[in-house]
Amino acid sequence: MLGHLRNTVLPDRQRRSLDSLREDLDLSSGDSRAKQSAFWTMLTLSSVIAAGGILTDSTATVIGAMIIAPLSTPIMGISLAAVQRRASTAATFVALGCLLVITIGAAASLVVPHSYDLLSNGQIAGRTSPGLLDLIAALATGFAGAVALARKDVAAVLPGVAIAISLVPPLVVAGVCAGQQSWWLALGALVLFLSNLFALVFAGMVVFAALGTPSPGVMHCRRSPRRAYLMLGLLFTAVLLPLAANTVATVLLANWTSQTRSSAQRWLSHTPGAEVISVEAQSRTLYIHVRSPGGLPPISDLLSALEGQVPNGIPIVVDATRGQQIRAGKVGG
Repeated sequence: MLGHLRNTVLPDRQRRSLDSLREDLDLSSGDSRAKQSAFWTMLTLSSVIAAGGILTDSTATVIGAMIIAPLSTPIMGISLAAVQRRASTAATFVALGCLLVITIGAAASLVVPHSYDLLSNGQIAGRTSPGLLDLIAALATGFAGAVALARKDVAAVLPGVAIAISLVPPLVVAGVCAGQQSWWLALGALVLFLSNLFALVFAGMVVFAALGTPSPGVMHCRRSPRRAYLMLGLLFTAVLLPLAANTVATVLLANWTSQTRSSAQRWLSHTPGAEVISVEAQSRTLYIHVRSPGGLPPISDLLSALEGQVPNGIPIVVDATRGQQIRAGKVGG
């Protein structure tokens, strides 16, 4: 069954050899000076482009940075080295490359005023709160990239893979947020990058191991890199836990926000012309934005309606469009 799947995904005629892949993925082999010069040049330029696209909230510019970013090359080099059980400098290039990108992001943050709301920028907000779906998408993208590298006939999909897997942008966001001393946001962006990194390495190891497996009936003496898979599994678990926790928190928060909106609408139902504009959560506080031509009903009625709908102790703030802000209190308090 597995052999049939391998032959379907990696047909014999279209397979590349591991030695051929090493020429492409190992920045220390062959004409190493030219390879490394291209790597550092393109990584620097892609980081600057990504920083500009993120700070101007330009999706098109960020996509351009993704296409030219070469960081996936040494990452896949880590996978190949693990499968071949040989020493490699790929991890060093990845680590130094990450430091370079984060530094450029931190430098770019100098043009951002300290009063700037980072979460109002869609490019930043979308990369500071990763969840399990991000990891699943990264795994699928990693397999697509590894298969494209392993086959001779599907290299044309690599630009799409570069766009789908987010490597340089979250590192730039981590640098920008760190430069603004928003450490939790920086950590969220870094977790997104790490989840994508581990997904690429894992997918590459699986595909390259299948690529190096001989056809049935042929003796093969090379041992499976079990230790590498074990270490990668532990790293995956370390990333999976915060992603799972963040996913659960996001789902719960969305549910509490919905319940709060429903309760607030019922609270204003007997006030002519009054309506709930939005409900949002900020810094563990639920803000209810309302519009009313006159006075508001008693706040105590709202807090009573929220009991059992959201956890006790959550602060509630009612924000009226006339500029009046009423700190309602805590649910169940």
